[in-house]
Amino acid sequence: MKLLTIKDLELAGKKVFIRCDFNVPLDEFGNITDDRRIRAALQTIRFCLDHECAIILASHMGRPKGEFNEKYSLKPVAKRLHALLHHDIALAKDVVGPDAVEKAKALQGGEILLLENVRFEPGETKNDMDLAKKFASMAEFYVNDAFGVSHRAHASVEAITHFFDENHKGAGFLLQKEIKYFHKLLKKPTRPFMAIVGGSKVSGKLEALINLLPKVDKLVVGGAMAFTFWKARGYEVGQSLVEDDLLEDAAHIMDEAKRLGVKFYLPIDFVVAPEFKEDSPVKYVTFQEIPKDWIGLDIGLASTRLFREALGDVQTILWNGPMGVYEMDKFSRGSFKLANYVAESYATKIIGGGDTADLIQRVGVDDEMTFISTGGGASLELLEGKNLPGIAALQVDGDEDE
Repeated sequence: MKLLTIKDLELAGKKVFIRCDFNVPLDEFGNITDDRRIRAALQTIRFCLDHECAIILASHMGRPKGEFNEKYSLKPVAKRLHALLHHDIALAKDVVGPDAVEKAKALQGGEILLLENVRFEPGETKNDMDLAKKFASMAEFYVNDAFGVSHRAHASVEAITHFFDENHKGAGFLLQKEIKYFHKLLKKPTRPFMAIVGGSKVSGKLEALINLLPKVDKLVVGGAMAFTFWKARGYEVGQSLVEDDLLEDAAHIMDEAKRLGVKFYLPIDFVVAPEFKEDSPVKYVTFQEIPKDWIGLDIGLASTRLFREALGDVQTILWNGPMGVYEMDKFSRGSFKLANYVAESYATKIIGGGDTADLIQRVGVDDEMTFISTGGGASLELLEGKNLPGIAALQVDGDEDE
């Protein structure tokens, strides 16, 4: 299948509807605390500005449940876009109401209109065709640059594409980049290829682990997920988070790794505490010595050294999920150390998932990474081998681009 892209479109001087992902975190005063997703969309917006397009930007923020909620207004996004682009941004008062329609109609080449939060419309998350038709009527071209929501069949992501033929829709530069790194990484990685998978639950990453196994040379499982694997091997894991219904799956993954010749790594020591609190006393113990009433909350230094040795010869690294509860200083050391070790590697380094991206930024090594994905759930579904609705809608028969 071939992906339609923005460069395939003859959009000079035309009206373009760009679906972006401006779902950025805000502090209690409504200030943006991380504008990475906004900056990631600039290349596509500037391309359209260079071609004298009239630009309509659409995005969601948060989960406003299909009605207007000032808390989820895109006003802070309009402000940040203005600062980054040094360009006037008109913000519509509604999504497809009279103000948005009027402003979209009057839009001239080189001007930018930002619609209000598309999830203020109840039809957005229902992939409503009537809402999609209203979106489509605003512009002559449709561009999807919102990888973070491309795993959702929503009106501004999937349904809208039915109103544009293949000469009038395509993927923006960010979406192309995400697909290139994830989709093609899994097809033709430079070897040895190592995947580091962390986070709290095996259930959330089970399909990704199963899909990754035949493709990687080394697999590291860390975070709370590791306790399910250690328990499957018959070890005491105390009060640590374990998914007992997945013990069989964990054992199967380890057996399969052995059968395929994949080098499988688990943390060999942990930082444990009697309860999950900032002022809890902690102990550093090996995987065989976790006290029955204590909880494992981070990997230990021996584990980070082991993983560092494993990183030594790899040419491609994919990392999805932290090694511990990194948001709390006491339990962040394992994740932080591993981030530095990954940064030191000369390999191609792909970071997937919001938590891992946040961790990398906290450590200050984001510039050392080859690519940091903007989509958590979407990147995970790509790792599971799924074709995402927002991407499938932009694919046509033909040879895949290299």
